[in-house]
Amino acid sequence: MGLAYFEIFEIPVQLNVKNSDITSTFFALSRKYHPDYYINKTAAEQAEALEKAALINKAYKTFQSTDATIKYVLQEKGLLADDEKFELPSAFLMDVMDINEALMDATDDIGKEKLLHQIIEIEKDSFAPVASIINNYQEGSTTVAQLLEVKEYYYKKKYIERIKKEMGY
Repeated sequence: MGLAYFEIFEIPVQLNVKNSDITSTFFALSRKYHPDYYINKTAAEQAEALEKAALINKAYKTFQSTDATIKYVLQEKGLLADDEKFELPSAFLMDVMDINEALMDATDDIGKEKLLHQIIEIEKDSFAPVASIINNYQEGSTTVAQLLEVKEYYYKKKYIERIKKEMGY
């Protein structure tokens, strides 16, 4: 299983890539594989450079977001599918449902602000159990069970982000 994004940047597989770890590598790789440098090369070499440049850009964009990086790693490990219907814990869904109902009844900015704080607390509570896994991921040491915990967090976060977006945040 090759996690190509990490391989091309020559960094260990991780769930939370620090921007400072990859920015200079991104610029160096972008220069190295820029299609303009391959104008006088064979069609195959041009195609390969274009493919590498696209891969570099996709990887860099993915690494800009911890959520996108988590998604990429989970997908590459076969633990997450795009069309997957993931079942979140009922307690989480009840909390979110209560907030959604309150949001429909909220008539002023103060009420909405209070709900936003509740959502942020739910987000923090969802992150707390997996913070150590995300920040200290070790390829080969982190277990599938731990990655499945991260997967649940990923889906909770998506749910929370959708609510925040609906609220205009």
